[in-house]
Amino acid sequence: MLLELEGITVHYGKSLAIQEISLKVAEGTIVSIIGANGSGKSTILRALAGLTPLTSGEIRFQGRKITGMTTTDIVRQGIVLVPEGRQLFPFLSVLSNLRLGATLRKDKEGMERDLEAVYHLFPRLRERSAQKAGTLSGGEQQMLAIGRGLMANPTLLCMDEPSLGLAPIVIDQLGEVIKDINKRGVSVLLVEQNVHLALGVASSGYALQVGRVVLEGDIETVKSSEIVKRAYLGG
Repeated sequence: MLLELEGITVHYGKSLAIQEISLKVAEGTIVSIIGANGSGKSTILRALAGLTPLTSGEIRFQGRKITGMTTTDIVRQGIVLVPEGRQLFPFLSVLSNLRLGATLRKDKEGMERDLEAVYHLFPRLRERSAQKAGTLSGGEQQMLAIGRGLMANPTLLCMDEPSLGLAPIVIDQLGEVIKDINKRGVSVLLVEQNVHLALGVASSGYALQVGRVVLEGDIETVKSSEIVKRAYLGG
């Protein structure tokens, strides 16, 4: 198993954010986590990335315990987060933002190869390579955030609400991009409030309510669940 979270609990001060969350991501898959605002989805990714400490529980990646590791060491293990809100450097060029994603790498040939792969995946970024990131459209900025994540050469790419603020047609394109990334050998853990996107790309999924997993299974099981139908699909 590529990633295993076992009974992780996180508090923000005295407030309980997530409780006893367990989930798995098999190698080569796309796994989606759905849930309303405040359900704890993003907290899971922050804990996984080493940005938020666990109160209890354990995280293992490729069979190795990574609980308590620094964010830098977690990136070195192969886990990369594309954060909510993109968090780009707006006054730097597209190319500079992409190269910052490879900060921890030493393999120059591999970096150039991956840069070319990002440009192949997002031709618009090649066209805009000298342009400041802050002048891009919302869709282009999301492409750049994903491309920057890919420049770190991840084994597991975690994506936090990538569809936020995007037009429906761009969201459809984003779904195809996520599937393409996965076909290139990168596993994906997707946190997404847009349930149609989340369920449209994943092979399995988890539904959260108030910091707890209330449903898990293969994607058809999740889609057909009364919980999901009532809460998200208008069933």
